[in-house]
Amino acid sequence: MKGFFIKKAFFDGWDNLIGMVLMNVGYLLLLFLGVYSFALTEYGPLAFFPALVALLFVIAVYSGAVSNVTYGWSSYRHDAWADFKSGLTRYFRHSLLMFALYVLTGALVIFIIPFYMSAFGIVGTIISVILIWLVIFLVLTLPYYYALSSYLPGDRPLKTLKKCFIVAGDNMGFSVFFLLYNIVCLAITVFTMGLVPGIAGMNLASHDAVRLLMLKYDYLEEHPDADRRHLPWADILFDEEEKVGPRSFKSMIFPWK
Repeated sequence: MKGFFIKKAFFDGWDNLIGMVLMNVGYLLLLFLGVYSFALTEYGPLAFFPALVALLFVIAVYSGAVSNVTYGWSSYRHDAWADFKSGLTRYFRHSLLMFALYVLTGALVIFIIPFYMSAFGIVGTIISVILIWLVIFLVLTLPYYYALSSYLPGDRPLKTLKKCFIVAGDNMGFSVFFLLYNIVCLAITVFTMGLVPGIAGMNLASHDAVRLLMLKYDYLEEHPDADRRHLPWADILFDEEEKVGPRSFKSMIFPWK
């Protein structure tokens, strides 16, 4: 599965490269706008955290719209602009919860964990270790959030978050692999100044990952006695393999030939 996931994520990104870059330009514009607005304020450091919270809110809402686009790309659709507009409203409630999780994670890393590490002795250290593991699990879990909200649109945000924990725990090996994959993508993103694969590309990879995991669960539902450790991935992924198809360098550069 991991090998096919890499293949699908790469070719889905390649097939929608221009759209992906444009979505990432949107993220960069939001970032520059946030930095510029902060630089103009007369309140100095006092305005930093409110400005950061406001920026996280806008990014969460924007990411919901982008998620609807990448969901289409992962499903082999390419109507990006229509998906973006509908995504603003479709994912708004989920974006609000994601915004709250952004704030929670940031507060844990910046304020709460350092506070407990510097106070309360051994008790503070124990609490800090527990909170650090919470942050690590959030990092493993949250990449599934927008994608699960795409594939399970009837779920409320908290139910989607609960299923994120279930999926991450049930597929811990893949979740760790996916974290490493995102770290590599983040390094490439820094090298390309945020354009490729960028946040949009990582969002697309999340949809690809959840799409394949949903196929796994569909198979297990049809075959409840199957060995979960030795699944017939060739059969499970047959249709997806057909849709992605064999690719060559020539077909990538000259798809019309």
